[in-house]
Amino acid sequence: MRLLHLHRQHLLLDFAKRRLPSGSWPAGPVVLGGKPWSNGNVLDADPAARALGVRRGMPLGSAHRLAPEATFLDADPEADRAELEAAFERLAGFSPAIAGTSEPGDVAFGLLEAQIDGLEGLWGPEPALVERVGAALEPALAGRSRAGIAGTRFAATVAALAAEPGALISVPPGAEATFLAPLPASLLTPDGDIRARLRRFGLRRIGQVAELAASALVARFGEEGARIGARSRGEEVDPFRPRRTPERLVLGLPIEPAVAELEAIRFVLRRLAVALGENLAARGLAAEQGRLRLELDLAFARSGTPAELVVETRFPEPTADAEAIERLLLAKLERTPPTAAVARLELELNGASPAAGQQLPLFVPQALHGARLAWQLARLALTYGDDRIRRVEVTDPEAPLPEGRWAWRDVGAGTR
Repeated sequence: MRLLHLHRQHLLLDFAKRRLPSGSWPAGPVVLGGKPWSNGNVLDADPAARALGVRRGMPLGSAHRLAPEATFLDADPEADRAELEAAFERLAGFSPAIAGTSEPGDVAFGLLEAQIDGLEGLWGPEPALVERVGAALEPALAGRSRAGIAGTRFAATVAALAAEPGALISVPPGAEATFLAPLPASLLTPDGDIRARLRRFGLRRIGQVAELAASALVARFGEEGARIGARSRGEEVDPFRPRRTPERLVLGLPIEPAVAELEAIRFVLRRLAVALGENLAARGLAAEQGRLRLELDLAFARSGTPAELVVETRFPEPTADAEAIERLLLAKLERTPPTAAVARLELELNGASPAAGQQLPLFVPQALHGARLAWQLARLALTYGDDRIRRVEVTDPEAPLPEGRWAWRDVGAGTR
């Protein structure tokens, strides 16, 4: 198998910079993730902030203590997802098997994978293919990606990280172990404790780890020892699993004559939600996001009234429940009602993917109350404002101080 990995470092920061007007990027250190008094984590940081010790994943409060002069920018996860999904769509035009995540909070955000076996006759040799892909993805990714090709996912990722921006490192078939041998052994695992122990044992290069018996690594490091041993020998540990592109379902209905009452709009919305919900349920799918578009009749509207109104929200969990979809979208529509009569209603459900099953306990009849509570909280947040409704999440039950064991989290429909 030949795998192409494309990596864009600090892609979230580049997306945020592209969304701001030209010349408005703040001077000095910049930290992306939210305000320092919020309970979130750092999603990205510019070189000036990283030089002060700010790292991805650390609490925003800690980042503020390290860089109090930095500008803290709010993230826009919906926009980031949409922009990276557009890049995946372009990549799918070159290979039928692609993989990667579009979740901004994931450390793998900005890494795109594609299987390229047998594509030489269509796109030319590997360097030509990478050049074509890089040129096609450059507008979507706000720049050129680093590219790596190898026979295993780990070797392809390392090759992409080692390449210069816009360049390619291609590992010959079967030469993964030779390519990895001189590289630092710390690349083999994200576990900081195991990295430290490798250094204490004098295992500083991947080639040194590859020379050890698998049983010795398992004895010292447990299951992770088996994985780092396989990686060091150029063996596949995490099989390549192509992503299933989320489906997009759209259905619209005209309203004759046009109406302005929410109750009449709700009746049409219910018909659309039931039709699309039954379509999803019949195929075992669930949608992550809903988008409602209302075309307005401007015959008797005030001058300057927009021709359409768009309401969209991310569901607390993927669903095909028509009633839940209707209630959440209607709650958001009540906050921004149409300013003119509605002539057409269009409902779009995005991110349709296989629905996850839930194992119910035998003797607990209230098993689904947690899911219902999430939807009720989302509706309350839409009604009263995201800043007025919060939920508590246990973050570290063994923290020495009580205030360190939990954190406030948003409960709006825009969060997961």
